Amino acid sequence: MYTVIKRMEVSAAHSLSLSYPSKCGQLHGHNWIITVYCRARELNADGMVVDFSHIKQLVKGRLDHRNLNETLPFNPTAENIARWICEQIPACFKVEVQESESNMAVYEKD
Repeated sequence: MYTVIKRMEVSAAHSLSLSYPSKCGQLHGHNWIITVYCRARELNADGMVVDFSHIKQLVKGRLDHRNLNETLPFNPTAENIARWICEQIPACFKVEVQESESNMAVYEKD
């Protein structure tokens, strides 16, 4: 089994729609650290699981320097962002989305 891991930083803003009062309901930004894990039993014709630059394009290219509320069709919590990223990338099985030094969400396919 082959595994590749791509880590990148994305600067983006969001506000959360929550069922309780929270300062996160106001527009604010993070320098998100996103780590994408992909794997395959066999390499593709280019000898890769997936090209690192394709991962970067699919994640950073869509999210960097954006208002995530305008870019994504859901409440942009770290958990929802992690799931969405995982669904965008072939061979992806796990995504970590870190929005601050002490807050991280992880999505893993079953």
